[in-house]
Amino acid sequence: MDKNIGLGKGLSALISSTPAKGSEQAYIPDLPTDNIKPNPYQPRVEIKPETLVELTDSIREHGIIEPLIVKRITPSEFELIAGERRLRAAKLANVDKVPVVILEASPQQMLELAIVENVQRADLNPLEEALAFEQLISKFGVSHGEISKKVGYSRPAIANKIRLLTLPDELKRGLLEEKISEGHARALLGIKDRGVMIAAYKKVAKDGTSVRNTEELVRRLNSQVTKKEDTEEAKAAVKDTKIVNMEKVLKKKFSSKLSLSRSARGGKIIIPFKNDEELEEYYKLLLK
Repeated sequence: MDKNIGLGKGLSALISSTPAKGSEQAYIPDLPTDNIKPNPYQPRVEIKPETLVELTDSIREHGIIEPLIVKRITPSEFELIAGERRLRAAKLANVDKVPVVILEASPQQMLELAIVENVQRADLNPLEEALAFEQLISKFGVSHGEISKKVGYSRPAIANKIRLLTLPDELKRGLLEEKISEGHARALLGIKDRGVMIAAYKKVAKDGTSVRNTEELVRRLNSQVTKKEDTEEAKAAVKDTKIVNMEKVLKKKFSSKLSLSRSARGGKIIIPFKNDEELEEYYKLLLK
């Protein structure tokens, strides 16, 4: 299993380390939803409306039990750090005020908190996770080990997710749209030729191929490519041997100093001679 029990330090540890100054400012029970701006570091690309139905019904009946986490940017404006699904569901339920906890958070902490919340709730698509991890690494210099501690994934799992970013765009879209799973994507990444990879993806997505059968398909395709490469090398080797043998025969007939060479554009035979008598001799041999 990729995740460790407890999911790293979790939100509670990250939240407790970054409280807002002044306890009376740290919690607002009824902040207007219009005063909350989206998290600019939100790793989730999209939320499907159908996934909010159950949460919306729950909020209508019970209200929001767990406060959203926000960062104050002006006296009356806030940026969302964690709780995007709850905020959207509240709006769908026509709830115009929500409870919030106010934190002082750097851009890195905002991204980390959003990632941890989404991973804990299994809300992120594997590609969204990969993009978020890559952002932590490239923008904030966070190591694989540090990410592992924060989200509870093993280091190899994090490396494998980041590898998903090397997929061709068509496969990335397929992963985001859930036409294939992370297991399919990781298997397809094993195909050496990108054109073959895209063709294999289309077949897998169309046929609903299982991950195990996709892995077998990848093995077969790579085996075919290897055999083709071996055949081409063998052909080249045969051609080279043939040229060498021809050169040997010509040297015996004309001169030991004869040379035969080939290139992509053709080739040439060079027969050096010492005097006119030798030239006359080669000329007669060529006419035979």
